[in-house]
Amino acid sequence: MKTTGNILHSGLLALLLVAGLSLTATNAHAESLDQKHYLIAQSDPDEAFDPFSDYSEFDEDSDEEADVNFFRNGRFLTVGLAGGYRGFTGNFADQYSAAPSFGLYLSYFFDLSLAMTLGFQTGDHAVKFGTIDGGGNPGPTYTGNVSITSINFDLKYYLNTQNVTRGLADLNPYILGGFGQFYRTYTISGIDSYSRDSTMGFDIGAGVEIPLMRKKAYLGLQAAYHYVNFSDESKTIVDNTYKLDKNLSGDFYDFTFILGMNF
Repeated sequence: MKTTGNILHSGLLALLLVAGLSLTATNAHAESLDQKHYLIAQSDPDEAFDPFSDYSEFDEDSDEEADVNFFRNGRFLTVGLAGGYRGFTGNFADQYSAAPSFGLYLSYFFDLSLAMTLGFQTGDHAVKFGTIDGGGNPGPTYTGNVSITSINFDLKYYLNTQNVTRGLADLNPYILGGFGQFYRTYTISGIDSYSRDSTMGFDIGAGVEIPLMRKKAYLGLQAAYHYVNFSDESKTIVDNTYKLDKNLSGDFYDFTFILGMNF
C-alpha cells in the first residue's frame, strides 16, 4: 500500500508539473502576441496620432503653396511717380484742351492678385467757351485755364498669366475699378474771381507692369476712364445777357506711365 501511495503521489506531482509548464508556455505565448500587436500598433504611421505633428494652420496644401509663393515673389507696398496725358469726352472735348498730368500712386497688396491703390493726379488745361445772346447771335469768347485734381481709391486685380508664354506673363496685366474725388478750379481771363467746385466720380481701367531691377522696380502703363458729373453740367447760362453755345458735359480719361518701387 505504501508503494502504491508513493506511485500515486509521484504521478500527481508529474501531472502538476506538466500542467504548470503548459500554463507558463501559454501565458508566455499570449504575452508575446500582446506585445507583438502592441509594437505593430505603435509602428503603424496610419493609426498613430500626434496632436503636435498633425497641426497645420493651412486648411489645404494650396493655401500653404499660395502663402509661400506670396512671401517669395509677392509685394507688400509699391510707390510710384506718374506722368501722362489727360483727354476729355463730350462737349468737354471742345471746351477743354488735352494736356499732360502728373501724380503719385501708393499700392498695398493683399495677396498676389489683389491690391488697393491710392492715387493723386493733377493737371492744367486751357479752356475756351463760346457764347451767344438771346437772339442766337455770337457773343464774346471766354478763355482761360482749368485745373483738375483727383484723389482716387481703386482696387487692382492682377490676371493669372500661368498659362501664357513667359514674355506675356512678365507684363503683369491688371484691371482696376473704384471711385474718386475730383476738384475743378477755373481761372478765366477778364474775370477777376475764380470758381472752384468738386464732385464724386467712378474709375475703370486696365494696365500692365513690367518688372525692372530684378523685380525691385517696375514700369507701368495704365489707361483709366473717369465718370464725373459736376454740378453745372447740362447748363448753358453765363449771365443775364449771354449763354454758352454748348452746355457743359462730358467725362475724362488718361493714359499714364508709372515708375515705381516695390517693397
